[in-house]
Amino acid sequence: MTVAIRKLITIEDMTLVQTLEKQVWSTTPTPVPQTFTAVKNGGLMLGAFIEDELIGFSYSFPGFKNGSSYLCSHMLGVHPDYQLMGIGKFLKEEQRTVAIEMGYDLITWTFDPLETRNAYLNTSKLFGICSIYLDNWYGEMNDGLNKGLPSDRFKIEWWIASQRVEEKWVPQISSYERPFKVGCSKEGNPLFIMEKGEIPTDCDGIEIPVPAQMKSIKQSEPELALDWRMKIRTVFNTLFSAGYALVGVSKSTEGVHYYQVVKRNTIPLKIR
Repeated sequence: MTVAIRKLITIEDMTLVQTLEKQVWSTTPTPVPQTFTAVKNGGLMLGAFIEDELIGFSYSFPGFKNGSSYLCSHMLGVHPDYQLMGIGKFLKEEQRTVAIEMGYDLITWTFDPLETRNAYLNTSKLFGICSIYLDNWYGEMNDGLNKGLPSDRFKIEWWIASQRVEEKWVPQISSYERPFKVGCSKEGNPLFIMEKGEIPTDCDGIEIPVPAQMKSIKQSEPELALDWRMKIRTVFNTLFSAGYALVGVSKSTEGVHYYQVVKRNTIPLKIR
C-alpha cells in the first residue's frame, strides 16, 4: 500500500475533505469557504491518498499571540478503514516539513488528556510538549466521545525546528517518581487514588497514571470517568503551574499508562 501526501488547495479538494469529515466523525463538516480561505492565507491543508482516494487529512490555520505567529493544527482525521496504520504520523511529519518551508517554527493543537494513544503520538513520537491545561475548553459536548464529561484539553506545543524535535531529545532521568497509587473499581477498571497534599513539585521527573482504555470506562462506569477527569485536572494544573511539562508516555500492562513530566526549563526548545 502506497500512501501519497500532498497539499490541498482547490475548492474541489475542500469538498473531498468535507466528505471524509462526515465519514470520520459523523458530524456537520467545516464549511468549504472557511477552509479554502484559510489555506489561501497562511493556513495548510494536507491530504493522504491511496491512488485517487482521500483517506486522511490535516487542517491548520495561522495563529498569532504576543507578537509571534504560529500554526494552529485544528483537525486531523483518518478514514475508519485506515486507522492505526500510521497515517496520522505521516500527515504530521509532512505538516512539519511544509510548515518550516512556510516560515513557521511552532505548531499547536489540543487533545483530550485522557486519550493516551494521542498523548503517545504527540509527545513520544512527534516530540511535542505540553505545559498548558485547558479546563472545559469547548464547553458541553454531546457527541459520543465527550458526552457527560467536561471537555478538558491539553495544548501541545510542537517546536518543529528545535533540538527537542530534530534530535528526538528525551530527559536523561533514571527513575521517575510515582506519587499516586492505582486501585481497582468494582467493574475491574483502574481507580486513581489521590490524597490531599500528595502532588510533589520538587522532583526531577514524575509519572502520572492515566487509563489505557478510557473509552471502555466511559461506557461502563461514567462516574469513574468523571473522577479520572477531575483528578487529572487537579494534578496537571498544579504541576504546570509549578513549571513542569509533559514530554512522554511510558506504556504499561497494568491497565494504565504513565505520563512523564519534567521541568520545562530543562527541555531544549530553542530554534536551531
